[in-house]
Amino acid sequence: MASWIAGLFFLRFWRDTRDRLFAMFALAFWIFGLSRLGLAMFTVPDEKGTFLYWVRFAAFLLIIVAIIDKNRPRNAAG
Repeated sequence: MASWIAGLFFLRFWRDTRDRLFAMFALAFWIFGLSRLGLAMFTVPDEKGTFLYWVRFAAFLLIIVAIIDKNRPRNAAG
C-alpha cells in the first residue's frame, strides 16, 4: 500500500510540473505495489522463478529509463 501512496505523490508532482520523470516514477511505484500484492495473494516458494520477479525488474528498468531521460541533454529547439 505504501508503494501506491508513493505513486500518488509522484502523480501529484507530475500534475503540477508535467515532468515525465514524475509520471514514470508513479507508474513504477504502482507496479511495485502490484508485485507486492501478487506476493501476498499467491504462495510462491521461490520468488526468482516467478513472473513477479520480472514485474519488479520492469519497474526498476522504468526508474532507470526515467532518470536517463531526465538527464539526457536537450537541444535548444526542443
